[in-house]
Amino acid sequence: MLDRLQVLADRYEKLSELLCDPDVVNDSARLRTYAKEQSDLNEAYQAYLEYKSVTEQLDGAKAMLEEKLDDEMRDMVKMELEELTERQKELEERIRVLLLPKDPNDDKNVIVEIRGAAGGEEANLFAAELYRMYAKYADSQGWRTELLEASVSDLGGFKEVIFTINGQGAYSKLKYESGAHRVQRVPETESGGRIHTSTSTVVVMPEAEEVDIEILDKDIRVDTFCSSGAGGQSVNTTKSAVRVTHIPTGIVATCQDGKSQNDNKAKALQVLRTRIMDMKIQEEEAKYAGERKEKVGTGDRSERIRTYNFPQSRVTDHRIGLTLHKLDAVLSGDMDEIVQALSLAEQTELLEREGMA
Repeated sequence: MLDRLQVLADRYEKLSELLCDPDVVNDSARLRTYAKEQSDLNEAYQAYLEYKSVTEQLDGAKAMLEEKLDDEMRDMVKMELEELTERQKELEERIRVLLLPKDPNDDKNVIVEIRGAAGGEEANLFAAELYRMYAKYADSQGWRTELLEASVSDLGGFKEVIFTINGQGAYSKLKYESGAHRVQRVPETESGGRIHTSTSTVVVMPEAEEVDIEILDKDIRVDTFCSSGAGGQSVNTTKSAVRVTHIPTGIVATCQDGKSQNDNKAKALQVLRTRIMDMKIQEEEAKYAGERKEKVGTGDRSERIRTYNFPQSRVTDHRIGLTLHKLDAVLSGDMDEIVQALSLAEQTELLEREGMA
């Protein structure tokens, strides 16, 4: 661990030199690249400096115990030794986590797709509640939400809703949300008071930029049509809605909620790039799925990951066995406890895989 830390520290200090180099300062692309790399290393570097300081203080305290000391001074040194030893252990645990391989997509914005699945209209209504939950959580994090596409059901739910969440580290916190979300409650459409179980599906994808996925004009087909609302009712008679098909993969993206045809085309291409990149990520993950311990899921989008039980005001995440009795708070965007528990489970899994646990 210390050898890896020293390599990291050397690189951080080298980056400090490069960022002061006039040739780099005058090259905006290199300057951004080096600044981003150093920023990513900063937390581990600061932890390393503190670890070195604590270790040196420990060595000094141990050396003092070898000297002739009165009882009061000896007790003070022993107390200091205990505190420094405890701090050293804390730093070692923190550094182990900081040295884990980082998901290269963690800092990206996300595109989220939610669909009503099993349960008909009740599933669509729950899809709308999940959308509001993520929008409120994003707001609590200082992130920005933008609606890209929505298909509204007869009772005001969502058959499908696609939106972006833009903010530092959005993917790192929301990547655990992909899967089937199950709701148990008495539906608004049920007159007999019976509890029904319905399901909505969530897919969270790191947003792909043009540098990530290049889409050639010859590889796409663009169709325009009139946008429509709930039940197929026409919203306008101009062909502002856009459907873009990626011919090599057959992946399709549609957008009709933008201000113009050009705006809708740009947003549809944004979704298309993200879906193509997501397909490639899923293909890569499928190769290694058998090696995963499945603590936070296999990555299978059909996997039931969470249940929202209204009669018991209970939310249960089935991947890590977490149960919270604060359903209203969670649906109001208070997701921190769930996100932190899933993150910790993934870190534990990675530590075991890396042989660092």
